[in-house]
Amino acid sequence: MNNMRLILIFLFTSLVSYSQSRKIPIDTMVVTNHTGMINGQNLSYTATAGTQPVWDKDGNPIATLFYTYYERNNVKNRATRPLVVSFNGGPGSASVWMHIGYTGPKVLNIDEDGYPVQPYGLRDNPNSILDVADIVYVNPVNTGFSRMIPDKDGKLPDRDTFFGINADIKYLAEWINTFVTRKQRWESPKYIIGESYGGTRVMGLAKALQSNQWMYLNGVIMVSPADYKLLRTGQPIYSAINLPYFTAAAWYHKMLPAELQQKDLTDILPQAEEFAINTLMPALAKGGMISETEKNDVAEKMAYYSGLDKEGILQNNLDVPTSFFWKDLLRDSKGMTIGRLDSRYLGVDKRDTGTSPDYSPELTTWNHAFTPAINYYVRSFLNFKTDVKYNMFGSVNPWDRRNDNVRDELRQAMAQNPYLNVLIQSGYYDGATTYFAAKYTMGQIDPSGKLKDRFTFKGYRSGHMFYIRKDDLEKSTNDLRAFIKSTMNPEKSAKY
Repeated sequence: MNNMRLILIFLFTSLVSYSQSRKIPIDTMVVTNHTGMINGQNLSYTATAGTQPVWDKDGNPIATLFYTYYERNNVKNRATRPLVVSFNGGPGSASVWMHIGYTGPKVLNIDEDGYPVQPYGLRDNPNSILDVADIVYVNPVNTGFSRMIPDKDGKLPDRDTFFGINADIKYLAEWINTFVTRKQRWESPKYIIGESYGGTRVMGLAKALQSNQWMYLNGVIMVSPADYKLLRTGQPIYSAINLPYFTAAAWYHKMLPAELQQKDLTDILPQAEEFAINTLMPALAKGGMISETEKNDVAEKMAYYSGLDKEGILQNNLDVPTSFFWKDLLRDSKGMTIGRLDSRYLGVDKRDTGTSPDYSPELTTWNHAFTPAINYYVRSFLNFKTDVKYNMFGSVNPWDRRNDNVRDELRQAMAQNPYLNVLIQSGYYDGATTYFAAKYTMGQIDPSGKLKDRFTFKGYRSGHMFYIRKDDLEKSTNDLRAFIKSTMNPEKSAKY
């Protein structure tokens, strides 16, 4: 009888153990210690993988955000040690790409051009910026392991609380305040970095942190930034801004006229930029009122700078979609498409005909490498154990893009904070958020030109994730170090 009772107790406890629901802890952390060779130094660091709540106005948790925080050990004065808060974009993208591809202490096991190799995994990142700054990688709601939290009745919060330009900025600013408080980093110089949509996010966060959280920054870093005042507006004149990217991608694939092809990329891009702004944009502004003579002249010059046929350009009324460029550039020479986010990559479509590629070859390649690596790394190396799926891309749509004032919000933050500087980094072969669009945005943020000396632009010979190319990883992280060191402003008064 006693044996039977023991068996029943064992069965009951086993069922309880294995019937737990699959959900993420609301507020937890796992701390591990590591060493690595970074920028020529053998340094030790602490990694914290955890979750931290987002609260409603009554102090109830409505979501929890998964983060990974790296602190260099043996730092004598943490008050002078910079803190970098890192986001990716999407919207709806996890903070995985820059985490294990760019600035973190571990980097993907990929070849020198960024293509995946097996076995999947990671290795020490000798180019990480952990030597000069501590870093926290933040996953917004529904990305990574971050999730909404149901109330006591099992009801999830309103999606409008999280999924929109201004909602996203508001709750993330409050979350950063809590994080900085918990980690005792109020004295530290602070930087925010965002890739792609993260560029929109950090432009707005600069003002929200300053005005609503009373947190002043030293730097905003935009990596391949998305500016929705340009993207998806349907305004033909903005397609002119893509022309220099066409030049770069065509140069890479050796599709330009010999006169241009024999020169270095950076020698020909200023010509394409000048033509885009001073000739193509005014021509597009005329629409159907442009004369046939001017239209033909402009189309001929576009063909010269893009590698496309003049006939195809005219058929698009000079307003050439990037999707057409990806499909058409190598259509006749190789019968292949080129990548959207990185036009070095080649794709194979079912048919050569058509106006856009079947798929994005670069994105499938990146998912191939990043997904297994981050799942292994978080659970096995950082020791954060969970059955919750790591969302590389989460459900965040519909995304509210109304009232997009982030350009002016960044300008206001800069005007009110003489310490605040901006670094923009872009890949020349990025066809989604093109490098010249980033330059154009830089000029539109401050039309007065009075703040232009506090903007820095750096370009690289790869695409959206320029850092997956070995040479560009080294160059871009050195640019980050130089930017951080030059903007820490020790003992310099914040005044004009």
